[in-house]
Amino acid sequence: MSSKNTLVESPNEWKFCLAPMMKKTDRHFRYLISIIAPKMRLYTEMITPDAIIYGNRARFLGHSKNELPLALQLGGANPESILQSALLAVKAGFNEINLNCGCPSDRVQSGAFGAAMMKRPELVANCVATLHRELPQDIKVSVKTRLGVDDLYSYTYLHSFITRAVESGCRIFHIHARKALLAGLSPKENREIPPLNYNWVYRLKKDFPMCTMVINGGVNSVSQLAEHLRRVDGVMIGRHAYNNPFDLAHFENIIFDQDANTATLTRKEVVLQYLDYVDHRMSEGFQFKTMINHLINLYQGQPNAKAWRRYLSVNSGRKSASLETVFSALSLVD
Repeated sequence: MSSKNTLVESPNEWKFCLAPMMKKTDRHFRYLISIIAPKMRLYTEMITPDAIIYGNRARFLGHSKNELPLALQLGGANPESILQSALLAVKAGFNEINLNCGCPSDRVQSGAFGAAMMKRPELVANCVATLHRELPQDIKVSVKTRLGVDDLYSYTYLHSFITRAVESGCRIFHIHARKALLAGLSPKENREIPPLNYNWVYRLKKDFPMCTMVINGGVNSVSQLAEHLRRVDGVMIGRHAYNNPFDLAHFENIIFDQDANTATLTRKEVVLQYLDYVDHRMSEGFQFKTMINHLINLYQGQPNAKAWRRYLSVNSGRKSASLETVFSALSLVD
């Protein structure tokens, strides 16, 4: 086993993580979260190596310094192309390369990556070993995976899968505490129907104490945060982060023992800071509606939240849409 990174220097780096979400965790949403919860560790949506190598590199690797430390999640099955795209990401300023071994979509199944990688532990180990050997020492290599896939679902198999990755140099794991069913369930159903099994993630932490274990799946309350963080090193939040983004400010205060009365911006202050970012990005050609869509759930649970959502949904796509559109929406919730 390689001696490099045999221990993770600071597990708290992964105490509070944003889950990669397709068509959601783009650079604009990540920037919004950096305002709401500045200590949250951010992850891109899953990107294929070829998209970075041959596609619009600025689109896939573009980010703001406020997002750092920032992880790139790669979905692929070729160690060479994974390494090539990872090196480009490191050059662009990314701090972590995360290998996706958990996404169950048809797209990743056809490419034999994502959750299908759980069926190929030797390939995962090869990808990890290649990244671990070739990337600069300060760049972290992590794996995001499920508990199992299809009929490969036992703690023994999961333990063996993790063991192979650990032997190849990985010390950081994000575990979505469900198995993936590649036949018969949609990606949405795969996030809801297979039952959660947090106890297996807790067992992994006991069996691999040298590793950082981050739990993912169904995390949406303060009570869950407290329970998980007694048993593992971190929590990773996905759907709740997008559907109720302002909750992350409260979660961050709880997780890092901050003063809830002084450390949190108001929703309006978040909007105003984000609009400064939007104004700058519009001058670079980014679409107004794409950026404003991420604000729609900001007032979730607040008076007139429905009016806020409706106004932005209807008006942010108009040709006349501008920052004034959002100020008008603010007048409905102030």
